[in-house]
Amino acid sequence: MAMISQSRRLRRTPFSDGVEAAGVKAYTIYNHMLLPTVFESVEDDYHHLKNHVQIWDVSVERQVELRGPDAARLMQMLTPRDLRGMTAGQCYYVPIVDETGGMLNDPVALKLSEDRWWISIADSDLLFWVKGLAYGYRLDVLVDEPDVSPLAVQGPQAEDLMARVFGEAVRNVKFFRFGWFDFQGQSLVVARSGYSKQGGYEIYVEGSALGMPLWNTLMEAGADLDVRAGCPNLIERIEGGLLSYGNDMNRENTPHECGLGRFCSTQTAIGCVGRDALLRVAKEGPTQQLRPIEIAGKVPACDRVWPILANGKQVGRMTSAANSPDFGTGVGIGMVKMTHWDPETVLQVQTPDGPLDAIVRENFWI
Repeated sequence: MAMISQSRRLRRTPFSDGVEAAGVKAYTIYNHMLLPTVFESVEDDYHHLKNHVQIWDVSVERQVELRGPDAARLMQMLTPRDLRGMTAGQCYYVPIVDETGGMLNDPVALKLSEDRWWISIADSDLLFWVKGLAYGYRLDVLVDEPDVSPLAVQGPQAEDLMARVFGEAVRNVKFFRFGWFDFQGQSLVVARSGYSKQGGYEIYVEGSALGMPLWNTLMEAGADLDVRAGCPNLIERIEGGLLSYGNDMNRENTPHECGLGRFCSTQTAIGCVGRDALLRVAKEGPTQQLRPIEIAGKVPACDRVWPILANGKQVGRMTSAANSPDFGTGVGIGMVKMTHWDPETVLQVQTPDGPLDAIVRENFWI
C-alpha cells in the first residue's frame, strides 16, 4: 500500500513521539492530522482494549471554542438538541446541522461556563461554518481553535490508572461530565467520555509542554495493568454502534436518518438554523436509516460503500463492516430503506469478494 507523505499540513501532536515509540503501524488522515489506527493488529488491539487499558492520542478531535456573551446563543444555533438545561461541567453529544438539516458533524460539546464552550469535533472543517454564522449574525463571540489536544484513556482498567495519576477524586466524575484536575501544576479538563464502549476518560491538554510528560506518567503508572498505546478500534466501535462521520453519514443525511432523532428537540431548540427543515423531517419520518447488520462469512476490508440488496434490488448501502472475534460473525452499519429496515430482514451485501448473506439486527452487539 502507498505511503502517506508527511508535511506541515499534517500536524504533529504533543504525543507523536510516544505514538511512534510505541510502534504505530498505520494512520488515517483526520482533521488534517495523523490518527493512529493500528499498533499490533486491528484484532490484537481489539482484544487488549476489551481486557486492559490503552492510551490514545486523539489530538485529531480538534476543539472549536466559543467565548463571549453570545456563546450560548451561537451554540444553540448549531444544534437541534435543546441546550437550555445544560450546566457547566456537562458534556453533550450534539448533532450539528446546516440550514437543510444535513449533518455537518457529530461532536461532543463541553460547557466550561455560560460564555465559554468547547466543541470536540469529528472529521470535518466545522470551524469555518461556525465562524461564518458568528460573523453573519454579528454575534458578540470569539470563535477559534484553541491549542488543546485530547488524550484518551480507555478500557476496563482506565479508572484505576487515572486514579493513580490524578487521585481518587477522578473516580467521582460521572459519565459525560468533566472536572478540573491538576497535573504538574497545570489544571486540565478531564471528562468521563471516549470513542469506545469499554469506559474511560478524555484529558484535554492545553499546549504541548505537558504532552509527553503526561504520556510517560500514564505509561509508567499502568505498567502492571498492561497499559499500551492504542487507538479507536474499528471492530469495537461497530459492535457498539459508534458512528463515524464521513463513513456512516455526511451532509446528505439528517440526524433522524442516523438514528439520532432522540438528540433533536426541534420543538424547543429555538434558534437552531436547521430547525424548520428538521421539523418537517420529524413529522414525515425518515425514509432510510442506519441499522446494525450481521454479515455471514469472512468480511473483507470495507474502504468504500457496498450495495445492500434484497432479491437483487439495491435497498441500501453498507458504510462500515468488520469481522468480530467475540461474536463470531461479520458486524456492520448500513443505511437501509424503510421497506427493509425491520429486524430479522434477510439481505445480501455485495462485497469486492462477492455477495454475503446478511440480516438486520434489532440492537448493536455491545
